[in-house]
Amino acid sequence: MQRFASSTRDVPPALAVPRHVAIIMDGNGRWAKKHLLPRFAGHRRGVQTVRTMVRCCLERGIEYLTLFAFSSENWRRPQDEVSLLMQLFVRVLKEEVRKLDRNGVRLRVIGDLARFEPDLQALIDASEQRTAANSRLVLTIAANYGGRWDILQATRRMLLANPERRGDWDEADLTPHLAMSYAPEPDLFIRTGGEQRISNFLLWQLAYSELYFTEVLWPEFDALAFDAALAWYRQRERRFGRTSEQLLSAPPASAPATGPRVDA
Repeated sequence: MQRFASSTRDVPPALAVPRHVAIIMDGNGRWAKKHLLPRFAGHRRGVQTVRTMVRCCLERGIEYLTLFAFSSENWRRPQDEVSLLMQLFVRVLKEEVRKLDRNGVRLRVIGDLARFEPDLQALIDASEQRTAANSRLVLTIAANYGGRWDILQATRRMLLANPERRGDWDEADLTPHLAMSYAPEPDLFIRTGGEQRISNFLLWQLAYSELYFTEVLWPEFDALAFDAALAWYRQRERRFGRTSEQLLSAPPASAPATGPRVDA
């Protein structure tokens, strides 16, 4: 397995274009209310924004896109809304995986998937397998995911993998067991909808991410809004514990090349 730099142990390169963008897609229900529609209409409209973000990442050379689709706390929502969200998840997987595969996008789904219906689990597995050889963009969907769950499950797996070990542990022992061990830490975190919290999302991985909050509701978060977030990111001074003076003497990091055309 490829090992990625840890922002608390190493100094990752500060690229002009983020390598990994993580997004909390907030505001679907409020968008629907604003348009006098049922809440679920906002979730359906939000799927279009997901397509837009995938296209944006492909065109801008971003390698990893992680979307928080359903948290472990979202089970507290009304049962009819949860049921409709599960149905939407199934439909989107069936309709979108072919397009993702054609555009070289690898799909990963992280979270405690055991709570999902067996048919949905099988569909997730089939979708991941179909796109496993793709490398232009890794699209991760966090579903029934929580940051505390992730750390706890990684700790259990770490201990099970080393039953005879005693003594000190460090983060290098834990990180291979985290749900996103296959990806670098997010450079840029975006939350739409105006809330300014990370809501139990990627607690370990966001240690040194740049946090961008916008009032734009998720169904209205378009390419221009995404580019505004990228422009804000380029202005950030990513020190990773160093001083500004040290940054001035460090060699500049190059941005990844822009990707080829995206098929519709």
